[in-house]
Amino acid sequence: MVRTLLILGMVVGIVAGLLAFGFAKVFGEPQVDRAIAFEDQMDRAKGEAPGPELVSRAVQSGVGLLTGVVVYGTAFGGLFALAFAFAYQRIGRLSARGTAALLAAAGVVALFLVPQLKYPSNPPSVGQPETIGYRSELFFLMILISVAALGLAIVIAPRLAARYGNWNAALIAAAAFIGIIVVAQVLLPDINEVPDQFPAVVLWRFRIVSFGIQLILWATFGLLFGVLAERVLANRDKLR
Repeated sequence: MVRTLLILGMVVGIVAGLLAFGFAKVFGEPQVDRAIAFEDQMDRAKGEAPGPELVSRAVQSGVGLLTGVVVYGTAFGGLFALAFAFAYQRIGRLSARGTAALLAAAGVVALFLVPQLKYPSNPPSVGQPETIGYRSELFFLMILISVAALGLAIVIAPRLAARYGNWNAALIAAAAFIGIIVVAQVLLPDINEVPDQFPAVVLWRFRIVSFGIQLILWATFGLLFGVLAERVLANRDKLR
């Protein structure tokens, strides 16, 4: 059954990737073009030639974007399916749809929203090339802390429920998660490499599109996978 769910998750991930590609193509690529135009303008103002284009924009915004988003969606779809197989009927009496929806909500919070609060997405022209490695390390560290905090909250909630009740246990676990995240975001170093002249509207729209892409991916995981997994599990029960 795990194998079936894994394949199902990867197929759903492909669908999610195609939906996210369409959204990114329509709403995201214009912001990237504006950011690149800004970078070229700044280079000309400094008397510098624009950097060499190793891959054409047509390839980047077409086949490259499609491949990247679909591969990302497929990989996370498989991981989502494995997480679902582990969590199903282990986190209360939730149905398959409920479990998938809860996992999707947890995923978008822990893997996207929390890290983005500290290190938000920036378009290509923002940031110094020599700090890419450092920024990436901090971003993934924030993801690890967020996932660990979420895992701790999930572990302690059932243990607290016996003493404080389900509602109070959920509130205490949520408070523990938020507390860890607040401490981490205060202690980790800030990164502010957005040029003062960079258009605020372009930056804002780029970040909104980034959120939209993630929302499409995780909503597809939570809704479509939940429906299909429920049918697969129902058919399995009938065959018993």
